[in-house]
Amino acid sequence: MASPSFTRDEYASRLEKIRTEMARRGLDLLLVNDIANQHYITAYDGWSFYTPQMVVVPLEGEPVWIGRAMDAVGGRLTAWMRPENIVGFPEDHVQAQDRHPMDWIGKWIADKGWGKGRIGVELEAYYYSPKAHARLTAALPNAQFVDASLLVNWIRAVKSPAEIIYLRKAAKLAEAAVRTAYEVIAPGVRECDAVGAIQAAQYGGLEDFAGDITALPPTILAGESASAPHLMWSERKFAEDETVALELAGACRHYTAGLARTMQLGPKPHKVSELEKAVLEGMQAVLATAGPGKLAHDVEAAWRASIARHGLKKESRIGYSIGVAYPPDWGEHTISLRQGDRTVLAPGHVLHAILGMWMEGWGIEISETVLITQRGCEPLANLPREIFVKG
Repeated sequence: MASPSFTRDEYASRLEKIRTEMARRGLDLLLVNDIANQHYITAYDGWSFYTPQMVVVPLEGEPVWIGRAMDAVGGRLTAWMRPENIVGFPEDHVQAQDRHPMDWIGKWIADKGWGKGRIGVELEAYYYSPKAHARLTAALPNAQFVDASLLVNWIRAVKSPAEIIYLRKAAKLAEAAVRTAYEVIAPGVRECDAVGAIQAAQYGGLEDFAGDITALPPTILAGESASAPHLMWSERKFAEDETVALELAGACRHYTAGLARTMQLGPKPHKVSELEKAVLEGMQAVLATAGPGKLAHDVEAAWRASIARHGLKKESRIGYSIGVAYPPDWGEHTISLRQGDRTVLAPGHVLHAILGMWMEGWGIEISETVLITQRGCEPLANLPREIFVKG
């Protein structure tokens, strides 16, 4: 039987915070569709979210995980709740044309006496479809549905000491992934082969703990592909004199630390050196500014002012809150380091500050996952930021 990542007291503390916010919003019930939030609340961990599943949080008592019947076994093996609070909907509701899991879940909610109140639901969750919501609301005609997207996410944004332990381990895995990339990437090596070696480092873990899947796959941008931030790998071979941007991560118990670095195959061109200087100075400005009481806006403004001195500008945000994550994204969708974000940074916030500059036909990336502390901020990884030159 798998052991939950945290103590019962940790999960109880999370529930207390969630219920306090539910009460503030006048919610009688919360339906959690975001997979990372489900794990955060219950510890359930399975690749079952290709069929509908949710966690039901009442104002009292244990939460209830509801998913496919065959996956309820996994729920009893991984979640901390009593077995009766792991509920499986029938197999004949799986990908059927004439019925839907939300038909059954809605009836189950009504039978529990929860079908007439104000129900919060995460409408922005990746795996909660418009059809699922339509069938659920049809099954609960007497309920008032309220958008509760990000309710749990904002509570997750402040990490506990126990969570930070996993994030530190994730950062060590991210370091190992980048070092592996430095070792294997060379002219003539296929991108797919490099990714295979990197993923082995990510998943294999280190001596005293295992690695986990990362919510985003490795991003390796070489040649012209480095001018765009989110392209995938292929059988293409790395070439001489290419600048290669790496956006990698490590994950431990689904807690994720991102780490971007850049390497140069062959001598570093002058234009690359000049951009590197600007980005490294910008990172110093970010790290010097980020701290308790600062606004997310302030951190981005420090970066913007720094690169402006080099005649550069960047329109997109430069970071976001990060923590427990499942595919397809490792961001928490709360804090963004960008103009206008007035979020006040606090101890326990963890941010992936990623400074990517995508030029015409090439680009570089440098990032740090940073913990906001009582005095400032602390990068969780320990790896030189300078471009790694491989001659």
